[in-house]
Amino acid sequence: MNSFKNNNRRGRFKPNGDRNFRRNGNGHKSSGDFNNGSSFKRRHPGKNNQNAAKLVEKYNDLAREALSNGDKILSENYLQHSEHFSRILMSQENAKNLSEKLAEASVSGQMKVEVENKETEETKIE
Repeated sequence: MNSFKNNNRRGRFKPNGDRNFRRNGNGHKSSGDFNNGSSFKRRHPGKNNQNAAKLVEKYNDLAREALSNGDKILSENYLQHSEHFSRILMSQENAKNLSEKLAEASVSGQMKVEVENKETEETKIE
């Protein structure tokens, strides 16, 4: 016979304020506001791209496993996923390098302006 000891197991980890809302499969509240004129924005754009290197490795491993099982089509699918995330990783690295170069250029430009200001002050004093 069941003692019903854990009868509140389903709602145990949910916050009390969110119990009346239905959620879709990924844990987000569904608004149902997808009219023709509404603009759709992702809540967390680029969230899954934070670990692009891990995802590249994951899909390469899955492709290798699918190929060893004899499924060439699934292997190609995983390789395409891996290629997609490797492109994202390259674009992230390029953006990072560009921002570093711009930061270096602005710092060197500020130093140049400071040196020029000191030179003009010295010439005014003389």
